[in-house]
Amino acid sequence: MDTRRDPELPGLLLRTERDALIPLLRSRPGGDFAIGTCCTGWTVRDVLAHCSAALMRVVEGRFEKGVFSPESNDRDIAERADWPDGRIVDELERGMTEAGPVIAAAGHGKLDVIAFGEWVHAGDVREAFGEPGAYEGDGLPHVLALLGGLTRASGARPLLARLDGHDTPFVLGADSPEPAVYTGAAATLVRLLTGRAVTGARYELTGAEEADLVFLT
Repeated sequence: MDTRRDPELPGLLLRTERDALIPLLRSRPGGDFAIGTCCTGWTVRDVLAHCSAALMRVVEGRFEKGVFSPESNDRDIAERADWPDGRIVDELERGMTEAGPVIAAAGHGKLDVIAFGEWVHAGDVREAFGEPGAYEGDGLPHVLALLGGLTRASGARPLLARLDGHDTPFVLGADSPEPAVYTGAAATLVRLLTGRAVTGARYELTGAEEADLVFLT
């Protein structure tokens, strides 16, 4: 697997997800934005407010001390508490459109994880809505292409991922002659790497426990 960074990939992921998520959000009634998500204490609206705020920080270059901490995230959500739902969706659409070039230009891919996190949170929203394939869709191939570099940069547990429908294994995490081995669906792997529930999923994992694989929550 080629693990060299493609600086355009995060922006491509964001735009791909934008084209899937924004029409879905605009089609849902207002009450759906109050549905709880797998992110403890956050509704769909809260997740979207967090996502749009994070992307606009990237677009505008606002990275003050403590940015993206739980406290910073809560402040971003609170600042949007009086916004109509549509304004949050509009901001999210703008962020997903404009953040790519900034992420591409960031040294050593230090902002690439933001694009991945946005895609995962889009999955959280789809799951809250009861949509099928929450962590799949057109963005998944781009996610798989990003994961090698992201998990390596984070020092994640070494893992050889044998994914359904892929002939070539994916190598994730730090270099190791004896990585753990995952066999199963790509979407289930994403859930494991981000601490999402895998109830009922069929997969095999040897050489590690589920909790060992989490590198982003």
